[in-house]
Amino acid sequence: MKSTLLVISLLATIFSWAQEFNGYALYNRSNQSTAYLIDKDGGTAHTWSCTRPCNYTVLLKEDGNIVRGAVYSSNELSGAAIGGLVQEYDPSGDVVWEFVYSTDEHCSHHDIAINPVNNSVFLTAWEVKSEAELIAAGYDDPDDEKWPTHIVEVQPDGTGGGEIIWEWHLWDHMIQDLDDTKDNYGVIADHPELMDINAIEEGGGPGGPPGGDWFHVNGVDYNSELDQLVFSSRHTSEFYIIDHSTTTEQAAGHTGGNAGKGGDFLYRWGNPANYDAPGDAVITAAVHDPRWIQDGRPFAGYIQFFNNSGDGGNSAVDIILPPLSGDGYNYDYTPGESYLPATFAERHSCEENSSGQSASDRMSNGNVFVAVSGEYMYEANADGGVIWSYAEGPQKAFRYECDHDGILAVVGDLCGLGIDDNSERNQITVYPNPSNGLVTINGLLNVMNYSVEVIDLQGRIVYSVTNQGQLNLDQLDNGIYTLRISTEKGLFAVEQVSLSK
Repeated sequence: MKSTLLVISLLATIFSWAQEFNGYALYNRSNQSTAYLIDKDGGTAHTWSCTRPCNYTVLLKEDGNIVRGAVYSSNELSGAAIGGLVQEYDPSGDVVWEFVYSTDEHCSHHDIAINPVNNSVFLTAWEVKSEAELIAAGYDDPDDEKWPTHIVEVQPDGTGGGEIIWEWHLWDHMIQDLDDTKDNYGVIADHPELMDINAIEEGGGPGGPPGGDWFHVNGVDYNSELDQLVFSSRHTSEFYIIDHSTTTEQAAGHTGGNAGKGGDFLYRWGNPANYDAPGDAVITAAVHDPRWIQDGRPFAGYIQFFNNSGDGGNSAVDIILPPLSGDGYNYDYTPGESYLPATFAERHSCEENSSGQSASDRMSNGNVFVAVSGEYMYEANADGGVIWSYAEGPQKAFRYECDHDGILAVVGDLCGLGIDDNSERNQITVYPNPSNGLVTINGLLNVMNYSVEVIDLQGRIVYSVTNQGQLNLDQLDNGIYTLRISTEKGLFAVEQVSLSK
């Protein structure tokens, strides 16, 4: 496959305009200090020369700043993708703020996520638990300390540093069924909202002393609409959703928050055996990078994740739709059964295989962007055809479209969208929404020669018009649709409408 990589890259460059492909990719290789923003032709559009090497992830904010996990110089713990430091840089390469989260008792590692509501950052981290603590909690025959997962939310303090404003600890949500004289005793199958402390066999996997990196949590994402977090565990072959609307005190218990369940799992998926439920494991080995697909894109609201060995041992990008209940915060679940759905809704079989790390995203045109760690990054269309690739295989990377506010702030309108600022796009509204079939797009009065494509959740164009701001979608089924508005210069705006007739 690598021998054809240059041919793929050349073809991607030749045909990218024909595919109406526009966008940039952002990455920072592990243990390197430079973050790169590359354009569709593979050229370097912008770089950030940072003070510390990156440990795993770099993200672009809407103001053009980047947030990245970094390797702190004085870490006392040691493990896979260890960080200990989070930093924010402006486009000029100056540090806006940074925060050290590293002692001999805890340390951040792997992934980060941005909370756009309050400009904070979520960090995945270890905390050390002694052999005595493990025994008291009902762990079966520990032979060393363990490092369970916790998540901390850090907000800049306005003086170049940060402060922790919220935290959640997996240790507070354990259960065991081996010894009724010890803490956390219960019936595993009756409590899928808790983690079986003995679910993972001893040893195996990277990190720390034997089995020290206990759950090897490697990915996190935040949904501001639900005010929920999703994170993945390599060693359990599962991902989990928790409630962020809780206080830190509520997150340590079993009540409170929008869902009323404190810090317990609201949802979990991938390996029913972890909570003694029937059903086959759909995630059979490692899993990375779970994320909600953004509003305005096909499959919005679905969770997409990198299933390292999901496709018969080869890597795949899968999506599922978690069954939100009527209250909009909990998830439907039948006691004694496994969480639905039974399998994925759609799968992209990756061009290359990776046993670890890696990431993906869904673009507004339905394409799938994939960063295969140790191999390369590429974008594939709905038919699985590769329309763009780049010969760099960071542990994690993301593609940002030309109209992303952060892209406009860093490099300007180099894609030729005709957008000097965001005022025109921000005036676009769709009403009524939900609609009974008749839809009006407001804000197009000064936009010349535009087209509107209506896309269903499967990424299919089901309706299109030119230079019309009023749409009659009465012939379409009820559901959520994406409206993609384009001008002669490229993508102009993306909106979403719900049909309810």
